[in-house]
Parts: sequence; structure tokens; C-alpha cells
Amino acid sequence: MRLWFRLILFLLLTPFRDKLKSGTDLSVINYRVHLTDIDSNVHLNNGQYLTFMDLGRLDIMARTGLWRAVVRHKWMPVVSGANIRFRKEIRLFEPFTLESRIVYWNEETSVIEQRFRFRKGPKKGILAATALVRVGLYDRKARKFVPMAQLMKEIGVDEQSPSLQPHVEAFLNAEGELRTYDRQEATQPEKAA
Repeated sequence: MRLWFRLILFLLLTPFRDKLKSGTDLSVINYRVHLTDIDSNVHLNNGQYLTFMDLGRLDIMARTGLWRAVVRHKWMPVVSGANIRFRKEIRLFEPFTLESRIVYWNEETSVIEQRFRFRKGPKKGILAATALVRVGLYDRKARKFVPMAQLMKEIGVDEQSPSLQPHVEAFLNAEGELRTYDRQEATQPEKAA
């Protein structure tokens, strides 16, 4: 329920926000922690970080114009992996900023870096959490992921991926290792307790 109210507000405000020229442009959204966002420690619940991150990625799609192609072609946004590092807690009623930007892509997938920063007070500008998320758009009809070249064409951009940074490469390698492990585990019969 929490996401729906923020999503409705997001959809109402998006047409009045500046367009992003490309996915590598920085998307910035301001939020505040409300009572429905906290856990028993009276700070932003770790699951809520992922919910906010959904809105950050949606902001990139909406403000680059990619969302029109997603709807027209009935593509499905898919998150295949995420890694988040919590640095400092964001307490009840604290305002924060979510920054989202595509930091790398290859043929069928991209990596978005998302950062939570304190917006006011003595911690203003300090990172609270950083995440890397591996995403793609899946074409159900073609039964494959949409090539990034096609996505760039849809938003009228012709650019190369940013260079692969060490932390992004480590994330992708870890994702690959986990995928291999999952496939091995999926074929093993369940062991009796």
C-alpha cells in the first residue's frame, strides 16, 4: 500500500520534471521517511530501500521517454540481481535523496547504481546506502531480452556504455557465480532433514 501512494504522486509529478537526455544522466528524487517506512529500530526498513529503488528506475524510464516504448511493445522490466550496502541509518522523518544512474551496459542487460544521501542537517550529502542493480527489459513475445542498442534507438540516443568500473565488474562476476550455483542447486534433489 505504501508504494501505491508514492507511485501515484510520482506519476502526477513526472510530466513537470526535466527530461533526461540519456540513461547515464543522474535521476534525483527527494523523499522523507514516514511511519509506514520504518521497522522496530525506528529507521528506514531495509525492504523499503528496494521499494524506493523501483521508483528511481521508473524515473529513468519515464524521463528518458523509454516508458512509451515499454508500453507500446509490452516489454517487461526485470531485475535479475541487486546488491546493497547500508552505511548509515535513515531515521524516522529524515529527508533523503535517491540518486539513480545507468553505470554500465552490454547487449542485453544494464547496471544501475542507486545511492541514498541525507538531504539536510549535519549529515547533508553523506551516503546512507549504495546499491547496484542488474536490469533488463524482457520481450515476452520474442522470449528474449531487448538488446540495449534497440533501447537506445527508442530514446533517440547513440552512445557507448560507460567503462566497466571495478566495483561493477565485481558485482557482475558475483551475479554470474550465484547464477551458476543456483542452476546447480536447481538440479539436485532435496535432501532429507
